[in-house]
Amino acid sequence: MADTRILVGVTGGIAAYKTAELVRLLKKAGYSVQVVMTRGAEAFVTPLTFQALSGQPVRTSLLDPEAEAGMGHIELAKWAQRIIVAPASADFMARLAAGMADDLLATVCSAAEVPIALVPAMNQAMWANHRTQRVVQLLKADPQIRLWGPAEGQQACGDNGPGRMLEPEQIVRALAQEQAQIDNSAGGVLAGKRLVITAGPTREPIDPVRYISNHSSGKMGYAMAIAAHAAGAEVVLVSGPVNLPPPAGIKLRSVMTAEQMLETTMAAVDEGCDLFIATAAVADYRPQDYASDKLKKSAAQMTLALVRNPDTLATVAARADAPFTVGFAAETNDVARYAISKMGKKGLDMIVANDVSVPGLGFNSDNNAVSVFTATDQVHLGPCAKQQIAHELVALIAPRLNARVGDSQNQKGSHQKPQNNSDRKPS
Repeated sequence: MADTRILVGVTGGIAAYKTAELVRLLKKAGYSVQVVMTRGAEAFVTPLTFQALSGQPVRTSLLDPEAEAGMGHIELAKWAQRIIVAPASADFMARLAAGMADDLLATVCSAAEVPIALVPAMNQAMWANHRTQRVVQLLKADPQIRLWGPAEGQQACGDNGPGRMLEPEQIVRALAQEQAQIDNSAGGVLAGKRLVITAGPTREPIDPVRYISNHSSGKMGYAMAIAAHAAGAEVVLVSGPVNLPPPAGIKLRSVMTAEQMLETTMAAVDEGCDLFIATAAVADYRPQDYASDKLKKSAAQMTLALVRNPDTLATVAARADAPFTVGFAAETNDVARYAISKMGKKGLDMIVANDVSVPGLGFNSDNNAVSVFTATDQVHLGPCAKQQIAHELVALIAPRLNARVGDSQNQKGSHQKPQNNSDRKPS
């Protein structure tokens, strides 16, 4: 991550309780965090909470004699590489749009020259208000400011509609995606490469109500897609059903079943693919027969006949024009033995294995710990945030992918008949 110093601004609103989790997630992802609170924010969450989570004293007052003896608000503005204001209240957004600098947070924002992300949180009627929307348009026109949200849904007051603050996990992903766009524009280790990645579970229907599936959340796959995009790759994400927002700048193709995943993946690979990463937890079996009507509960026992699903990973790896292929293996025991066996049987270039029986890691978690195997190497990563592991995996994959591309080009050149110098085109 290029921007590692995040100033988190907290304004007055009930959503301020979510910001504690945001600070925790940012710290876990490796960011240095400094919290600045408005007086209104202190009515909802104490500075001590944020101090404990950030590891830094919380700044609350513009007129703090000790801090301002060294022009503290200017130092904060210079220290920050990114500012995130969450929640951003209607009052704060209006003051910022008007250029006011009447408290510490507004003053820091006025003095800062870095991107400022506002995460709005307010009642749905306040958000819809004409004056608020006029402020929103002013802020959207400011090249330094971006708005993340708001989300829609149930609000603390009981209303339902737009105005909810994004969840902390969504804010961290938005930060990673924006950084990916910056890194992508500057080039990266996967610049010029096209990646197809599968993520999430599949659902194999039994009847219109029931299906067979698994615990995959898709978080690791989406993290890999974001990291690859940040490294400069063009990314196609073939995703099973998950509760994650589509990553910015990435082509998302949604599927439901294993057969749909195979068909969609093969079509994406046919369009051109340098690197294929299979993080999806594809169901190994599906019901032999689909009941068009809901099956009724009758006998004490029921036998369900299952048939094997197609293996997307093995199918891609077996292609004559197979891309560099990376598989994932979720195991509960003998992780290394099963992973290495899977890599050999399916003809993979690399496999990433994790033990999903470890509490707090793997399925549905934001954290992971993995072992990476190739024909010659073994590397252990984590435990840490999945997004961090994704960036480290890209760093491992890129040189091996580029080396294989170079080798194949050399082999292709060695099999070509020598040309007469007069026939050669200028380079």
